[in-house]
Amino acid sequence: MFASRRRILALGLALAAAAGTGAPAHADGVVNVYTYRQPSLIQPLFDAFTAKTGIQVRAVFADNGLVERLAQEGRNSPADLLLTADAGRLVEAAGRGLAQPVTDPFILDKVPANLRDKDNQWFGLTMRARVVYASRERAPITAITYEELADPKWKGKICMRPGNHPYNLGLIAAMLAHKGEDYTRTWLEGLKANLAVKPSGNDRSQAKSVYAGECDLALANTYYMGKMLTETKEPEQQDWAKSVKIVFPTSPDFGTHVNISGMLLTANAPNKDNAVKLMEFLASDEAQALYANGNFEYPVNPKVPANEIVTSWGSFTPDTLNVAEIAKLEPQASKLVDEVGFND
Repeated sequence: MFASRRRILALGLALAAAAGTGAPAHADGVVNVYTYRQPSLIQPLFDAFTAKTGIQVRAVFADNGLVERLAQEGRNSPADLLLTADAGRLVEAAGRGLAQPVTDPFILDKVPANLRDKDNQWFGLTMRARVVYASRERAPITAITYEELADPKWKGKICMRPGNHPYNLGLIAAMLAHKGEDYTRTWLEGLKANLAVKPSGNDRSQAKSVYAGECDLALANTYYMGKMLTETKEPEQQDWAKSVKIVFPTSPDFGTHVNISGMLLTANAPNKDNAVKLMEFLASDEAQALYANGNFEYPVNPKVPANEIVTSWGSFTPDTLNVAEIAKLEPQASKLVDEVGFND
């Protein structure tokens, strides 16, 4: 663990030094990546890419601030690719002129049109549904709508992470896209009134809260369930996961909300050819299968099946609106979260 952290820090310092001194970042057999994705979720794919191509992946991992860092570094940035855990940051980066289009036929063939930018400045890599973790003991439901989460019958029974987290902003933005601001504000107020505790933690901790009896329902992403069910270092997470059942919420207007992780080629990529090769790999059947079986995410490549644990949760009808149309409303969603005092 500590060796891994030192390695990540060293990589970050090395890339930062290259940017800060104006030293040329180009090197044969190298691609530099800024990534919001956790090392455990993405490093296995980097390792597979290097084994396949001989191209070394130098990565900087961070939870926040990478779009801002790209903007500050400008033309001197060493970064070739930006990988995100949500659509919002892809849209933001492209909107700030930090991306360049990629028209590689292989990538265009693998990533459906509704999961990529219309100008091909970014591409989805995996999908995850925003679902309900329902207590098997206290909430044996088989169906629910997002709208019902604001119904007073669930007062004091719902847990979720803060409303301004990108995963929740995506859902709120979807509600804005389909139902408008007035409805979404009222819905948010109703959802807030039904919270058992102040929004906090991450998606895994919501399952823990249901297990502990703090709430009966929780909002979370699908893939965390797979990670918890197979967790061996902290086996108590298996108990959290087994205490809940995934219920795919729907809306009469848009089905089930789906967000993406994704990639973009930076505007000033110093190792562009290698970066495009990595993009091709991440969209390939091989890498999509690694995502599916290692991370329990839904592949964007429709030819690659989901993991059997994931398919055991059942099927759903995803929102077909282009994720860009949802992501561009996230600033408005964040404003609504603040206005209703959702996190207070």
